[in-house]
Amino acid sequence: MPVQDLRGAPPHGPRPGWASWRVTLARLIAFGGTAAIAVAGYREMVLVFGDHITFLQGVLLVLFVLTFGWVGFSFCSMVAGFFAPAPKTPEGPNAARIAVVMPVYHEDAATTSGLLAALARDLAREGLSDRAEIFVISDSRKPESVVEEMAAISRLREMSPVPVWYRRRRSNEGRKAGNVADFVRRWGGRYDQMLVLDADSVVGAATIKALSARMNADPDLGLIQTMPMLVGGQTIFARLTQFAGRVYGPAVARGVAAWSGDNGNFWGHNAIIRVRAFAACCGLPTLPGKAPFGGTILSHDFVEAALLRRAGWKVRLDHDLRQSFEGTPPTLLDMAVRERRWAQGNLQHLRIFLSRGFTTVSRVHFMIGVLGFVMSPIWLAMILVGLALSANVLLSRPDYFPSTYQLFPEWPVFDPVRMLWLFAVAMGFLLVPKFIALFRAWMRPLAHNSGGKGRIVASALFEIVLSALIAPVQMLFQTRQIIEILQGKDSGWEAQVRAGQTPPWSLVLRRHALHVVLGLGTLIVLAYLSPGQLVWLSPILAGLILAPFTSRWSSSPVFGRWARLRGLLVTPEERDPPELLTAANVLGNRIAALSETSLAHLGEDAAERVRHAAMTPVFDPTRRNSERLNAISAGAKIGAALNRREALGFLTQGEVLAMIEEPELLDIWSRLPA
Repeated sequence: MPVQDLRGAPPHGPRPGWASWRVTLARLIAFGGTAAIAVAGYREMVLVFGDHITFLQGVLLVLFVLTFGWVGFSFCSMVAGFFAPAPKTPEGPNAARIAVVMPVYHEDAATTSGLLAALARDLAREGLSDRAEIFVISDSRKPESVVEEMAAISRLREMSPVPVWYRRRRSNEGRKAGNVADFVRRWGGRYDQMLVLDADSVVGAATIKALSARMNADPDLGLIQTMPMLVGGQTIFARLTQFAGRVYGPAVARGVAAWSGDNGNFWGHNAIIRVRAFAACCGLPTLPGKAPFGGTILSHDFVEAALLRRAGWKVRLDHDLRQSFEGTPPTLLDMAVRERRWAQGNLQHLRIFLSRGFTTVSRVHFMIGVLGFVMSPIWLAMILVGLALSANVLLSRPDYFPSTYQLFPEWPVFDPVRMLWLFAVAMGFLLVPKFIALFRAWMRPLAHNSGGKGRIVASALFEIVLSALIAPVQMLFQTRQIIEILQGKDSGWEAQVRAGQTPPWSLVLRRHALHVVLGLGTLIVLAYLSPGQLVWLSPILAGLILAPFTSRWSSSPVFGRWARLRGLLVTPEERDPPELLTAANVLGNRIAALSETSLAHLGEDAAERVRHAAMTPVFDPTRRNSERLNAISAGAKIGAALNRREALGFLTQGEVLAMIEEPELLDIWSRLPA
């Protein structure tokens, strides 16, 4: 898996063909329609301002065209989805060997093992146990997390009808992408395809079988991305995201699949990949310079898809497969933490945007990712410029005769009716795709499976109102993230929060204090100077002023259960849980009960140490002492300690990890008094 030279020629791959008429038409609708909408918005806004456009009006015009075109693109992309082909699963023999790969980093070991245990049994039922194997590849660094992982994977192995392998890297080079690359370099040659999961995601065996068959039938196909359904949400925020993804997500996916064609994108998990193609094309370089723009490529998935495509491999989004699931961030604050890393990763793409060989559509995927975050400061800037214009009109005295020898006055021009229509059209571009997706759900079994037609409509209205309150808060969060990145602040690499709890008032008041102050300040000023503007700014101001309440209450599992009992924000996967997910919960609880262990417990329980030793790497006598410095120093410190507690106090984190992975050291430590 050679590291790619982004300035050099791409590796040899299949010869890409021309896009089909369907894809061409979808691109014409998505991008041609967006351009037409942006031009129309520009022309209408010029008419709003008149012939003599001031500087502030010119700035507002540019910002408006960008935002108007952005919301127009969402609408046009969804319309393009009507031309998306329906992928078919070919029949016939398929002997492709599959590795199911789950990278983990300080995760809940029992939960991830439960997902894999359920998947292993599903693979056996689908007849894939003879050609599928499971890998848990760990980047965990905390000793307690490593012990829990090894205990849980040990129980998983006993339950699994397919082989399960566990490996923990001693170096975290390259983060998640480096973890997967290490797997490919060490063991990738044994497999034809690999299905990459996230620590909270799973794909059903029937879908894996279909993905494998589709890839096996097309030798030029390098990657197939599925559309994951969000599941397991307990809080209002998680359920809101889950409902929106389930009802609106398929229409969005159809649109992206339609205009992407064979030049699709990769979202980092729940996708099947041809290992040979990935190894040849996707060795990621380290970007020169310091983070946040240099160093490890964070949003590696977009780049890996672009690297596959530049070598000629097809990258496709198959929107029709439904047995693909993942978890969702439980709270607004947890989502902000994730978005901080995504924002940094997406802005990094600007450094490689013009790299040699990337296709136009790959660059479009990069730019969409960048705009997804940059639009927040653009939206904020548009609001501020609009307020500045209003203040300028209210506080300045107009000059009707700017020229000394002017016979007729120049009246200020502003067409409020036309501006109101533009605002209505922009809101239509935001809401019409939701209403179309809701209508499709209403006419199909999705509505019945979500609690009935009345409840799905009520849920959609609830989602629209709550999303409107959350949107201005996310706007300010993302604006701050962009500013921090431009200031050179790195996001770091922290474990993701999978299960949420209601944050204390002290936390939400601290995180949202600026939002409340801005909202109240703007409200007071406008109420005094221009009460009429409060009409169209009221949703934004309400979202800012109510931010602490929205953030805390949407993070409450209690309110989540309240909504569930009343049939709000319910998805089919909740009312009739898939067998795979039910089994994952049961097996995860069983693994948790069987593998309740810790470092202290290992010191007491000889049987648990035997089980643990079976999970450790085989000792390599050829390893140089320079590679075992932590183990050597750990042995010396353990020998000098009077008891196990004192020994742990002597050891550094690296030395504890070395002790965990060398059974002889662990046995010596366990012989000490407690």
